[in-house]
Amino acid sequence: MADSRAAHGTGTLTIDGESHTFPLHHGTAGPAVVDIGKLYGKAGLFTYDPGFSSTASCESKITYIDGDEGVLLYRGYPIEDLVAHGDFLETCYLLLYGELPTVRQKHDFDYRVTHHTMVHEQMARFYQGFRRDSHPMAVMVGSVGAMSAFYHDSTDIADPHQRTLASIRMIAKMPTIAAMAYKYTTGQPFVYPKNDLDYASNFLRMCFSVPFEEYKVDPVLSRAMDRILILHADNEQGASSSTVRLAGSSGANPFACIAAGVACLWGPAHGGANEAALKMLAEIGKPDRIPEFLARAKDPDDPFRLMGFGHRVYKSYDPRAKLMRDICREVLTATRSDDRLFDVALELEQAAARDDYFTEKKLFPNLDFYSGLTLRAMGFPPAMFTAVFALARTAGWIAQWTEMIADPSQKIGRPRQLYTGHTRRDYVDMKRRV
Repeated sequence: MADSRAAHGTGTLTIDGESHTFPLHHGTAGPAVVDIGKLYGKAGLFTYDPGFSSTASCESKITYIDGDEGVLLYRGYPIEDLVAHGDFLETCYLLLYGELPTVRQKHDFDYRVTHHTMVHEQMARFYQGFRRDSHPMAVMVGSVGAMSAFYHDSTDIADPHQRTLASIRMIAKMPTIAAMAYKYTTGQPFVYPKNDLDYASNFLRMCFSVPFEEYKVDPVLSRAMDRILILHADNEQGASSSTVRLAGSSGANPFACIAAGVACLWGPAHGGANEAALKMLAEIGKPDRIPEFLARAKDPDDPFRLMGFGHRVYKSYDPRAKLMRDICREVLTATRSDDRLFDVALELEQAAARDDYFTEKKLFPNLDFYSGLTLRAMGFPPAMFTAVFALARTAGWIAQWTEMIADPSQKIGRPRQLYTGHTRRDYVDMKRRV
């Protein structure tokens, strides 16, 4: 990756009357950053930033978020345009290579992904080591990590060809792995991928077809799934993407790094938030109970809070939430689902928008608010929601990992700490301890 970190100006930090200057770096968009890499050497201090809310951990050209304006760009392209005009594999190509593909490049990329969707047959037996009622994400963490034991020809991160092969394999095989996890937990036989189907249709067929019954993928649902994958493909330096980068900074193989991302995504504050939002809507139950729950959300002594509202970065309406709301409506129509919770969600969104408490705190619906409703209408149980998220985010993880590996300035991640434990003390013999 070309070095674009030439300093443009300096910033001054004054500590106990002593001033220290540090270079300022300006990106193509967003706030400038102060390079405090030499702070410890100059002042003998670390910065303290729990949750890294004001820390840029890397330089990246992949995804940009303007949280105040509600903008999400993949390589400069608005998420709205990609969802309206492209497909998921085109988005994968864009994230990986930085430009939209030509017709020839798109055909070649689609072909390579399609012809890597099968997993090693021994991996089917690997699944049998899990309990039948295992959570799909538990199965995916183990299965993705185990890929490094099956594909030795794509674990050398110093080899550009092997890195490319690993990237294609991860994007291609993740739908198969996710579908196998779903089939295993439902007790149904695995379904092999079909090369004549597109990416999203293939995934839906592997999840929902059963032996001896012809399964035809609804094109509305296939297109909806494709757009859902685009919306989840990347979101800058979220917890799981940062985890992938941190794991990759040690030189770990790509399958191990992506498995680390899957594990991080499993958390209820990250990929599991859509399931929590669905549970909240079910608890509310009907529109006339919304005032009661809004009052509870504003009560500091009540643990209840609005799930699917607010975001660490988006401080206005999440652009992905608007698109997901439209997709949800289309899926409900196509499946003829009389989902009263969608009406609850619409009314809750409008009621919160009319309440100064939530608007002042910048609590607007995020992607998770409508995604659970959408996936449930498509036939997925709540346990699979995060697995679908992981399938989509693999594209972003791979792009982030590839960019990091290609950066010659990359160092192993090593955060420091504010230590508040005991200072040095003497060992006490067991007999003298009270």
